[in-house]
Formats: sequence, C-alpha cells, structure tokens
Amino acid sequence: MRKYYSLLVYLATPLVLLYLAYRGLRDRDYLKRWPERFAFFDAPESAGAIVVHAASMGEVNAAAPLVRALGTLFPTIPVCVTTITPTGSGRVRTLFAESVGHVYAPLDLPGAVRRFFDRVRPRLLIIVETEIWPNLYHEAHVRAIPVIMVNARISERSIRSYLRFRRLTSEALGVVSVAAAQSAQDAARLIELGAKKDRVTVTGNLKFDVNLSPELPEAGESLRLAWGTDRKVLTCGSTHEGDEVSLIKAFKGVLEAFPTALLVLVPRHPERFSRAAQLARSAGLRVSLHSESADCPPETQCLVIDSMGVLLQYYAACDVAFVGGSMTAIGGQNMLEPAALGKPVIVGPHTFNFSDIVQQLIGVHGALQIQDTRGLEEVICRLFGEPQLRERMGRAGLELVNSGKGALKRTLDLVNNRVNPTAG
Repeated sequence: MRKYYSLLVYLATPLVLLYLAYRGLRDRDYLKRWPERFAFFDAPESAGAIVVHAASMGEVNAAAPLVRALGTLFPTIPVCVTTITPTGSGRVRTLFAESVGHVYAPLDLPGAVRRFFDRVRPRLLIIVETEIWPNLYHEAHVRAIPVIMVNARISERSIRSYLRFRRLTSEALGVVSVAAAQSAQDAARLIELGAKKDRVTVTGNLKFDVNLSPELPEAGESLRLAWGTDRKVLTCGSTHEGDEVSLIKAFKGVLEAFPTALLVLVPRHPERFSRAAQLARSAGLRVSLHSESADCPPETQCLVIDSMGVLLQYYAACDVAFVGGSMTAIGGQNMLEPAALGKPVIVGPHTFNFSDIVQQLIGVHGALQIQDTRGLEEVICRLFGEPQLRERMGRAGLELVNSGKGALKRTLDLVNNRVNPTAG
C-alpha cells in the first residue's frame, strides 16, 4: 500500500510546489528554502538529535514547554525542531533562537526522507499532535529509531478522512513506539486507525501546561493605559476571513451600545494582515495598524495586529477574547491561552479541532459558544455590560487550565523511557 502512496506523492509533488508558489504571492517566505523540503541542507555538526516535528505555529506553541524541558532533561543531546510552514519556522526561531536546530520537514518522498535521516541521524522522532507520514514513519522503523506521537488528537472530521485509507494509516501507526493521546476518545480513534492498543496511552493535553511570561499582565496593563482604561476591548486571536467578516459586522452593532469600544484583530496568517485591515475599512471602521503604533490613537475603532508572536499581550489587554477559526469550518484555534490569562472566551460554532477543550470550558462556564453573527453581537454586548460575569468566566477558565496541567510531566516520562530505556 505504501508503494502506491509513494507514487501518488511523487505525482502530486508538482502540485505541492505550485501551492507553495501560490502562497508565496502573499507571503514571500513560502518561496524560500525549497531545497530543505527535499532534505538538501548542510548536515548538523552534532548527530543523534531528538527531532520534534511541529507542523505549524500552533503545534510549535503547544510543543514549546516540551522542547524547553528536553533541553533541561537531556543537556548533552541536541534537539532539532522541524516544521512545514514559514509561520511555524519563524515561531521556532522566536522562541528558541539558536538553542535548537531547525529545518523544514521533508516532503514524504522516500528519497527525501532517507536524505533527512542521513543528515540529521536522529535518535528519537517526536511527532506533535497528528501528522501521519507513512514514508517518514517507515524509514524511522527501518533504522530502529523510536517514533513517539505526543499530544495526539484525531477530530471527528479527520477520522472520517483517515478511515478511507485505513490500510495505509494502520501500516504507519503500527510502527509507532508509543502514542500519547490527549483524551480517551483520541486514544480510541488512534486504535481504530491501526495503532497498537498496548502502545496507546492518555497523557492529557500539553496545551494545558501553558507557560505564560510573568511580564504578560504588566504588558497588557500598559496597553490598556495607553488605549484608555474606560474603553471596552475585544481581542480576536488567530482569525481567518470568515471570522473577520462576522466580527466586523457584529462590532458595528456593538459600537452603538459602546461607542468607545476597540476591536483588536490578530490574523492567523501574515498574508492576511492587509486584507483584514481592508475589510474593516470597507465596513466604515477607523483602522490603525500595530506596525504603525501599538498605542493606537483614541479615535481608532479597529486595531489590526500585523506582526507575529504578540497575540498573548493583546489577550492580556482585553476585556473579552474571541478565538478564531471558529466562524467557518476551519475547526478553531487554541482557546486555553486567553483562559490562562483569566479572560472570558467566545468561540463560534466550528470548533471540532478543540472539541474536548471547548466542552470543558463551556462546562465550567469559562466560555460561550455562539452560532452566528447576531449571536456574536449579543454576547459581546452582554459581556461588555456585565463585569461580574466577565470576572466569573475568567476565573472559571483559569481554574480549568490549572487543573488540567500535568501532561508535560507524563509526556517527558515517556520520552525518558525511550532515550534511557533503563530509566523506567
């Protein structure tokens, strides 16, 4: 089955390159470092690294505490973080600078995968969340390199797609040394896709082990002082166009009740910065850009954050947080970060990527889920007008985050048992 898959990947490679070129029309970083995607790069001086694969920025953020802990637990073993997207790559360098190695993960072509292993010569391959690459897993197995899936999750939408290729996923997952799932449901789905039952365990969600800078509250307070403490602020993180269209429309209604309110839009992808600003201006909102001045003028109604890696300080500065990717069928983004900052959270109807987290937050009354633009406007107005409700929701979300911590330690124990087999 893997041979047919490899043939399809070879045939699809020109389409992948065309896609990268298309993305490069808006984000020039997609046009750079193409040789790395075929594992043409200088071999690192030190071999035997622990390779952590985190596809994009969200996975890099989730893996950050793990990567830092690996450096502490195994100070003599190098760590190499691979990503697929330029935003993920940029986040690796922002978080870790030169303390870890970094290259793009190879396309799942047999030759590229072999070159990658020849150059990096890893001792362990850690896959963050759910990236099932049959040739990558096969080559690791051939070379007796353990593969560990951490923070693994399979959404209802994903499993329907994977089940169409169960023979292929079963072959790939069958070589996984251990799959550390976020929940019992994720564990069951991994087994259904072919992971060996005795190698699947539940460790919880690494995203609960939120590692927030102690300076964040002060940074948020400084922004509020600059904006005006009487203003109500809605920060919308990791937004896509479908989110922004609804948010801008809803916020125009909010302004009728709260004329000095501020909408902060933080697009998920840098190629969307100018588009988000255009949408807001076209709707008649007065727009400022973060790159022009983080301390936006008092007449600003919409502040567009056209920089990466600063979302958390804008969550820290808000009264209410909306988490993007949830107004259209993208599946949502990480809502534990604003919850960990004690902020009430709003999400849209499409949260299948984080269904367990959403259910838990809603269950403790730390989040509200709306179904449409009208509901979004009503909930924003309600939260802006009820400070005690905001406080209760923020406190409930923070308590949930604190109670869910511990996945990092359990995951590190699994890794330690593979790096030092006699440790357990």
